[in-house]
Amino acid sequence: MIRHLFTLMWNRRRANALLIVEILLAFVVLFAVGTIGVDLWANYRQPLGFEYEQAWQVNLAFGSQPRAERFATLQQVLARLRALPGVQGVAVSAANTPFSFNNSQMSVDDTDAQGKVVHSVETVNRFDIGPELREVLHLNVVAGRWFDPRDAAPGAHGSIVIDERLRQAFFPSNAQAIGKLLSFDKKQHRVVGVVQAYRADGELQNPVPAVMQPVFAADTAFLPDALLLRVAPGSGAALEKRLTDEVRRIGPTWSSRVRTLPEMHASQIKMLLTQPILLVVMSVFLLLNVALGLFGVLWLNINQRRAELGVRRALGAPAGAIARLIVGETLTLTTFGLGLGLLIAVQFPLLGAFEVKASVYLTAMALAAVGLYGLAAVCAFYPGRLAAGIRPAVALREE
Repeated sequence: MIRHLFTLMWNRRRANALLIVEILLAFVVLFAVGTIGVDLWANYRQPLGFEYEQAWQVNLAFGSQPRAERFATLQQVLARLRALPGVQGVAVSAANTPFSFNNSQMSVDDTDAQGKVVHSVETVNRFDIGPELREVLHLNVVAGRWFDPRDAAPGAHGSIVIDERLRQAFFPSNAQAIGKLLSFDKKQHRVVGVVQAYRADGELQNPVPAVMQPVFAADTAFLPDALLLRVAPGSGAALEKRLTDEVRRIGPTWSSRVRTLPEMHASQIKMLLTQPILLVVMSVFLLLNVALGLFGVLWLNINQRRAELGVRRALGAPAGAIARLIVGETLTLTTFGLGLGLLIAVQFPLLGAFEVKASVYLTAMALAAVGLYGLAAVCAFYPGRLAAGIRPAVALREE
């Protein structure tokens, strides 16, 4: 039966060429949407590494205050904000705070005793943060320790904390990473701890390895772009106004803007999902056109084959067999278009295009194939029932 269907559709390939092209385009669209969706879902399932529900961000602008005076003013601001009722912790940070669409990326090297590079990771997110960040965002340290006053003492090697993704690139286990030296900024830095993750880019972005470097109170060369605060549950506009008033009171030329991390997170999600949603909407319209075209072709085909189908019924073919024939022919035709689509789609994992994992492409192919067969089966169901309802005597008399 299957061989007969393939032979029949192959003999009609010229008549069905346009429909096969439509099915091919439908598969390409489903594959593209599926790849984006599977990639976003795979990113979303990985741990974010921090808690943002009760966290706020205060962006600072120093105005016209001389640079030499800013550090002293900053210390007063930090002390005052930490003393405010409702503020449970304050940490300084560079501009690449969570959900801010800012990043600071570099390459990190693993070198041997002679300083020769053994292994390198080209894209690593670097975070210059205050040691209070662990309490502010509830980071999960899985090995070693977090920064403490020992790391503020001058030494040959600065202390860093890396995440598990960067650890996997360099060391076999979390325990083996502790105490090892990694190089960036033309200096070697000693790993003192490993955190589960710190995905400040958000859960929909592709995870990037992270390295954290502490900024202590005595570091006069660092002026933060933002402060990250953990606030008590229920804090709202009153605390927000208090924060901005205190910053303005201590630094008259300073200005500040307070945003909650949940608000920033929701804004980022909307921005990142806008393009996929538009693509899905356009894909739905395209698939609807393909479905209408397939339905129309089947309808016309049945009307042209009424005599043939009537003869089949007259020779004893049951109504169910006629319906299955129409559905089988449609699925066989879909297989031709799907085969051409797979020849195109398989090139992406083979070439490693767009730095997407092969498993994402393969899953998208499977979902696109299932979706395309489902679409074809739905389109063929009603025409198949119409064909099954043809009465042999009427069809033969019409002929």
